[in-house]
Amino acid sequence: MRRLVAQTRLDPAELVLPVFVRDGIGEPTPIASMPGVVQHTEQSLLVAAREAVDAGVGGIMVFGVPREGDKDATGSCGLRADGILNRALRALRDDLGDGTVLMSDLCLDEFTDHGHCGVLADDGSVDNDATLAVYAEMAVAQAAAGAHVVGPSGMMDGQVRVVREALDDAGHQDVSVLAYTAKYASAAYGPFREAVGSSLQGDRRTYQQDPANRTESLRELRLDLAEGADLVMVKPALPYLDVLSDVAEVADMPVAAYQVSGEYAMIEAAAAQGWVDRDRMVLETLTSIRRAGAQLVLTYYAVHAARLLHSGAR
Repeated sequence: MRRLVAQTRLDPAELVLPVFVRDGIGEPTPIASMPGVVQHTEQSLLVAAREAVDAGVGGIMVFGVPREGDKDATGSCGLRADGILNRALRALRDDLGDGTVLMSDLCLDEFTDHGHCGVLADDGSVDNDATLAVYAEMAVAQAAAGAHVVGPSGMMDGQVRVVREALDDAGHQDVSVLAYTAKYASAAYGPFREAVGSSLQGDRRTYQQDPANRTESLRELRLDLAEGADLVMVKPALPYLDVLSDVAEVADMPVAAYQVSGEYAMIEAAAAQGWVDRDRMVLETLTSIRRAGAQLVLTYYAVHAARLLHSGAR
């Protein structure tokens, strides 16, 4: 009876698996703060991607981790066709074709020696407009490498418009833009910094949203919709379910949410202590994100959750 009348249902096709691929390693490298998640080699990434496809997961979001010596002030490694992210995208597209939705992180933080999401001005602040020019070039490079969806995540003003125009001008009209519409300056990103080998100096509060504020997310949403976003996203997910609900009520296009590294790490830590039932927590948290209005969820549990759902777990 509970199954019959359930108002919110999970399906593996609604889940997106974020993955990390690191240049210059010979075997997958565990991420200490994210038990069960690794930095992939280019070869192991293909295996993990096939596993996700076989489990019915709807998409894969790829993050590149360059060699430390390849980082510079402008993140140029992220634009190069032979850079780790674009190599990985090309290999995945060649292997999987259109068998899954291939997404790419469009940001500079992994590739800059200062760890910020954009190019810095002389005073050390992020130069919004100079960054937009780099994002435009990066978007075209990722589309050429095979991405179906690019995700500009840096929270620069005007980033969706610039990326959309650059893609269209380069003949990539069918490549979609996933707008990081409401990305908050959250403490929950800590494990992710380890995952991408972040070199961040300072913080990102000047360009990410204030956790105390709610209504500005709708302003960001209106801007992203006007600039040509194809999908919009709230990040993190669980601490911002109210924002997610607000966005879902207004948006007339697919809404995503990202269950970020800190959310994953908290479940894993509590489960390791025997304080919570891991599988039940996974499905409950994902269901709550769907219930709040997300049509798709980026989660490191994507494959695990898909297998639970296939087994009939609820």
